[in-house]
Amino acid sequence: MTTEPGAKQQPFKVIVVGAGLGGLAAAISSLRGGCEVTILEQAPAISPIGASIQIPPNAARVIQHFGLEQKLRDAGAIQINANHLKRYKDGKILCSRIGGEKMVRDFNGPWYVIHRADYHGVMLDEAVRLGAQLRLNSKVVDIKSSDAPQVVLEGGEVITADVIVGADGLWSATRDVVLGQPSPPVPTGDLAYRGTFSRAQLEAFQDPSIDELINSRCTYNWIGPDRHSVFYPVKNSTAFNLVLIRPDDLPAGSRTAAGDVDEMKMTYEGWDPVSVPYPFHTHTKLRTWVKDNIVLIGDASHPSLPYQAQGAAMAVEDGLVLGLLLGRLQTTERLPRGDQDKRAHINSILLLFESLRKKRTTTNVKGAIANRYMCES
Repeated sequence: MTTEPGAKQQPFKVIVVGAGLGGLAAAISSLRGGCEVTILEQAPAISPIGASIQIPPNAARVIQHFGLEQKLRDAGAIQINANHLKRYKDGKILCSRIGGEKMVRDFNGPWYVIHRADYHGVMLDEAVRLGAQLRLNSKVVDIKSSDAPQVVLEGGEVITADVIVGADGLWSATRDVVLGQPSPPVPTGDLAYRGTFSRAQLEAFQDPSIDELINSRCTYNWIGPDRHSVFYPVKNSTAFNLVLIRPDDLPAGSRTAAGDVDEMKMTYEGWDPVSVPYPFHTHTKLRTWVKDNIVLIGDASHPSLPYQAQGAAMAVEDGLVLGLLLGRLQTTERLPRGDQDKRAHINSILLLFESLRKKRTTTNVKGAIANRYMCES
């Protein structure tokens, strides 16, 4: 069946599995392109994992494209003045990259830091404002790709769509369907302690070196043997994020664990005193991101180590590009609807998406690995 000239096109029905940043970007971009979007999130409530996040210029350009930059600033995003790399023993600055307007001139976008929950809130609000149906407590237990793509929820409900987007992260169940086999991530050998401190807590030390850090609007990276640490402001500099990265000694299969302060102190004994668990996982390069009308994005398809601040940035880029392509196909004249031709058209767009994104994301993954060795050697 084909659409008659002048007939109203029925919008593509897009299911996004996972309400993380990449999934929300895919939802926003698809909605802007005229698609109908349902977001399935297995958690009973939205609670983003992780304390804070960096938004490098490429991700900031996605935010600008969505028209959300001012909302991001209003939510507490800080445009940083510089990135400083420091020696672990004494805090000496080894090199710096200037931020601010120079960053904008050099990379066509600002570099922001923000609390992850605030970033996520801006994206979620926009997706819902544009018409996304958000369904919480909706665990996907099966995905069927033959004929019309379907997801099966825990409890037996079946939802049919034109496109299924697997944005369910590092531990993706959608990836198992695309690959046709279990595909668990593998540990990288590193873990992180994460913490957020209020300005009042840090000012109470009455230490000039700490005051310099909290008043600079900069990011700091202390690098040393086998470990490094990261510090930067969030929430309009009323709070500060600290991440301490070291070798992983948690039991196999752990995703998070309760932190031990004494162990953390011992791990960083002898480091610059200003800087005094969460295991990292990754996945081998996938042979494909697409099966029929199912596509993977973000950490489900190309998980990146955190040493380049590009994991979430790549995910929101994925979401933007995928939505643009679906929107372009959505408005194609005389596009077949409701038959094999329609599914073939969508599949070709998903394969085009993979071909457009795979080289860039692979380059990023390799860059993050290289940065790991630079920071911890």
